[in-house]
Amino acid sequence: MTKDYADLHDPNAEYTARDLSAETMGVTAKRGGGRDIEITDVQTTMVDGNFPWTLVRVYTDAGIVGTGEAYWGAGVPELIERMTPFLVGENPLDIDRLYEHLVQKMSGEGSIEGVTVTAISGIEVALHDLAGKILELPAYQLLGGKYRDEMRVYCDCHTEAEADPEACADEAERVIEELGYDALKFDLDVPSGHEKDRANRHLRPAEIRHKAEIVEHITDRVGDRADVAFDCHWSYAAGSAKRLAAELEPYDVWWLEDPVPPENLDVQEEVTKSTRTPVVAGENRYRVTELRRLIENGGVDIVAPDMPKVGGMRETRKIADVASGRYIPVAMHNVSSPVATTAAAHVGAAVPNALAVEYHSYELGWWSDLVEESVIEDGYITVPEEPGLGVTLDMDAVAEHMVEGETLFDER
Repeated sequence: MTKDYADLHDPNAEYTARDLSAETMGVTAKRGGGRDIEITDVQTTMVDGNFPWTLVRVYTDAGIVGTGEAYWGAGVPELIERMTPFLVGENPLDIDRLYEHLVQKMSGEGSIEGVTVTAISGIEVALHDLAGKILELPAYQLLGGKYRDEMRVYCDCHTEAEADPEACADEAERVIEELGYDALKFDLDVPSGHEKDRANRHLRPAEIRHKAEIVEHITDRVGDRADVAFDCHWSYAAGSAKRLAAELEPYDVWWLEDPVPPENLDVQEEVTKSTRTPVVAGENRYRVTELRRLIENGGVDIVAPDMPKVGGMRETRKIADVASGRYIPVAMHNVSSPVATTAAAHVGAAVPNALAVEYHSYELGWWSDLVEESVIEDGYITVPEEPGLGVTLDMDAVAEHMVEGETLFDER
């Protein structure tokens, strides 16, 4: 039985054209071992970090709560609130079905890409934490087990004199020596003083020389002590990106990230195939359906999905599987709190081709305070063995750093 199209977006509608709720699919069998559990509520709270992190909590009638996180962005909490009626009464162990259930329910509201996928991602991460707690298994076990006990972390570095090659080299050395990282990333789309018109995305020869000088100073200073990547933030025209990548070929560049805008995958492929400099992209694509072409057509040497943005933990696993078939590593973009950072480490542990997870908050002194456990030590995350994600929100820290106007979770 299917209701009219007008009812498709009504949260109270009993059926939709492709409803994947337990009721309409006939999923009524009782489950033993304490697994017959229902979702009772979903809540969000935004924390004012170096990005406005959206924390997600999924509550159950068993008193077990799952914690997740969605990539930052306007509208995410509202979308999660919109989807809550689709989850209440469902069994949280049905992660795949619930994910597809939300995608289908929100199909008319943009669940192919963008902020709707991000909102679903935050719920999906929380479901992994919740399912792990119910089954008393770490989240990586739900993804098939682990290849590694530790996940390498690359530190996204900044300096006030971001256009000064010597200052960048100084910061690279400090992060290695004082903070213990052996993988770094610096921004390369910084002002050189030679710009004429940044809107046209064209790089003049003097601009390219300046960027190459930054790369030369950092890589020479670092030597073999660390891998160093460089981020362009989708800033350049195709020809300029090719010339920049060619100019960087003599240096030990781990990768050149997002040299061209993300929309045209043909141009991305063209740039990547033009150079020996490894090229990375992927954080601005959504779900495996979008990243598949990027990977299979040779558009990247390394793929960089953002787990709490791209579709969640299992979707990132699917992307990694596609990449593995092309012998392409996965370096997860990440600007999250300790919650999604740890979730990304679980994904990285579970796939063979995981290279590293990004850490973007080394200048934020209280980042680690948000959870009770230690997350990053000496540039690595020890993958937790505790049930679920293995991290516990420090509610005092959450309350202290909430975005203005937000309220703390109603722990019921």
